[in-house]
Amino acid sequence: MDGAACVVWEIGSYCMNLRGYYQKLREVERSLVAPFIVLASQETPDGGREGTLTEAPRLIAAKMILEGRALVATEEQVRAFQEAKAEAKRVADQEAALSRMQVTIVPAGDPRAVRGVRPKE
Repeated sequence: MDGAACVVWEIGSYCMNLRGYYQKLREVERSLVAPFIVLASQETPDGGREGTLTEAPRLIAAKMILEGRALVATEEQVRAFQEAKAEAKRVADQEAALSRMQVTIVPAGDPRAVRGVRPKE
C-alpha cells in the first residue's frame, strides 16, 4: 500500500494511509480561517461527551474535526462560550485583586492614636 503505515500487535494489525490523512488534515486546516477555533465536542466511544465547548489552535482543531471528535461550533455557541470566558476572567481578576488588598488592624482605644497623634505622658 503506497504511503501506508502499519502497526502490528499480537492480536492483529492496523494500517493507515498517512499521505491521505495528512493531505485531508491540511485541507481541513486551510478551510479554517481564524487562528483559534471554538469547537463543540462529539460523543466518542472512549468517553468523550457531546457538546462541550473548547477553543483550540487551527491545526489541533483540524485534527479533532478530521478524527470526528469535534465540530466547528455554531455562532450561538461561540457567543455563549466567549461570554462565559469573559465572565470567568472578570471573576478571576476580581479574586486576584482581593487577594492583593492589604488590611491594617488598629486597636480600638485612643482615637488620637488612629490619627497618628500620640498622647502626652
